[in-house]
Amino acid sequence: MVGYDPDSECASLTTVDIATAGSASGFVTRAMISPFDVLKIRFQLQIETFSARNPQAKYHGLWQAVCKIFQEERLPAFWKGHVPAQLLSVTYGAVQFVSFEFLTKLVHQGTSYDARGFTVQFFCGGLSACAATVAVQPLDTLRTRLAAQGEPKIYRNFRHAVACVYQQEGLLSFYKGLSPTLIAIVPYAGFQFSFYSLLKKLYDWIVPSEEMKTGNIKNFVCGSCAGVLSKTLTYPFDLFKKRLQVAGFEQARAAFGQVRTYSGLVDCAQQIARDEGARGFFKGLSPSLLKAAFATGFTFFWYEIFCSFLRAVKYPNGPKKQEG
Repeated sequence: MVGYDPDSECASLTTVDIATAGSASGFVTRAMISPFDVLKIRFQLQIETFSARNPQAKYHGLWQAVCKIFQEERLPAFWKGHVPAQLLSVTYGAVQFVSFEFLTKLVHQGTSYDARGFTVQFFCGGLSACAATVAVQPLDTLRTRLAAQGEPKIYRNFRHAVACVYQQEGLLSFYKGLSPTLIAIVPYAGFQFSFYSLLKKLYDWIVPSEEMKTGNIKNFVCGSCAGVLSKTLTYPFDLFKKRLQVAGFEQARAAFGQVRTYSGLVDCAQQIARDEGARGFFKGLSPSLLKAAFATGFTFFWYEIFCSFLRAVKYPNGPKKQEG
């Protein structure tokens, strides 16, 4: 069970256990979904309309983009930026789940609200994601730039990217795109956790088979659906973030088509609306939804598996429940 529940197996786990489960979940999930992330970033940064009839558009469809990237950059390109992405996922998973479990426990013990309620899960999920986002934003910026660059590369590797960004653009450049990220992350993560909890209850009501109810398949299915719903509702802010993160990095984007510079979040939104239309706010939605489905589904899936594994190792004779 994600979130504090005195009747849950995970109630017996320590903060270190929860951080370990969150980190391990992030690590495994990131390795599996990295190609979707690269595709999503490439689509989000393309100014030109996605159409085979537009000769200036480098990418105009999912399959065409996969073939194009493979042809020009080979298979490793789908894992560009993987080192900072893994550091991001491990750190984010640890901070988010530790914060979420702490906040839901605080609500359970200090208020009359049900810690498993939709509203509580929403706000605790949003706040925990804010803490995790601030912790990993520099890694997210580096990951975006490494995944966005073509050939020849501007940054040779992760260390070179850190040095170049710091020397050429300053320390604050690592936090580019933080404003739209924080604006979007509260509803996005809030919906993830609250929809996940709600969908698990709905799943138990719809699915008659007891085996299907207790298996890990439920965690993956409900997590995937929660990820798709959350991403669809908050997607434009993710696009704003990616556009702002590559500011000052335009030379590496020259081979991909037009580039834009933005003075901030509002200017970014206005330019996209003016130059790309309403559909511009949802560029890259298809690979993003695929990524969200797998990423969120596997994140909850692996987190609950690792929690159960750690509990079984620590308490082979049964769960040690905490007083609530």
